[in-house]
Amino acid sequence: MAALAWLLIPLVAAIGAGLWGSWATRTRNIRGDGPELDGYARFRAAMERPPSGT
Repeated sequence: MAALAWLLIPLVAAIGAGLWGSWATRTRNIRGDGPELDGYARFRAAMERPPSGT
């Protein structure tokens, strides 16, 4: 019976790894590059402005 328990440990670990792998690689909603590119454009515009003040 102890040998069966030692065989079940890797089996449960393999099932857990398979479930985690399928969850980690699931298809997610892709929102595109629009928001990121808009943020980058605002960043570039802010960096190109001349310093104000002194």
